[in-house]
Amino acid sequence: MARALAIQHVGAEPPNLIAAALEAAGIYLDVARVDRGDAVPVDAAELSALVIMGGPMSVSDAGRLAHLRDEMRLVESALEHGTPVLGVCLGSQILAHVLGARVAPAGFLELGWLPVSLMPGAAGDPLLGACPPRFNALHWHGDALELPRGAVHLARSDRTEVQAFRSGSAWGLLFHLEVDAAQVEEMARAFADEVGRGGSSTAVLAEGARRETPASRRIGDEVFGSFARLAAPRRPNTGGSP
Repeated sequence: MARALAIQHVGAEPPNLIAAALEAAGIYLDVARVDRGDAVPVDAAELSALVIMGGPMSVSDAGRLAHLRDEMRLVESALEHGTPVLGVCLGSQILAHVLGARVAPAGFLELGWLPVSLMPGAAGDPLLGACPPRFNALHWHGDALELPRGAVHLARSDRTEVQAFRSGSAWGLLFHLEVDAAQVEEMARAFADEVGRGGSSTAVLAEGARRETPASRRIGDEVFGSFARLAAPRRPNTGGSP
């Protein structure tokens, strides 16, 4: 069976819909919980896909957090092997950093259910190509990233120029399509201080989740289903009729 690995940094940010899509495609998903002390491998040779989730830390914390350094080495290995990679929020920043792009504080906290606009480069993209040209998604980040050299710019928001990019078979999504309403409420409880600093509240985020997640989930199912199909094992051609 094909095997994928997801790196989860905190309890409130699991792979959720990404895990469901991979498992539906027949891919076994291991989840390394670094918040519980799970080790992060540094070799992706045996992986069918690699997923790096979000978290409250930053790539600038790699000096004090050994797991971030290991994650960066693992992403490097995945890129070398052509393994499909999906980075979400912090995961997209780690991917951008490994690809040589600058990741730094944005100077503001972009938090809430806000629009994402696709760029021309998203046309025909294996993951985002079928998405609406503008849709709402959950944003929750204080760092921003520059577009890695040679990468395809896929999406932006009104305040953040690079919200999604593709480099080879690796994708970075700064926004969250993997969440459901229960996860949004859990994130609001876990990061209550950020919610206040972002000018929102648990009630506002929860109401937004009830309003937005039906459409957001349909988009997420399409995006993550496409990612899972890239990672799914190929069936051998037996030479029979199609």
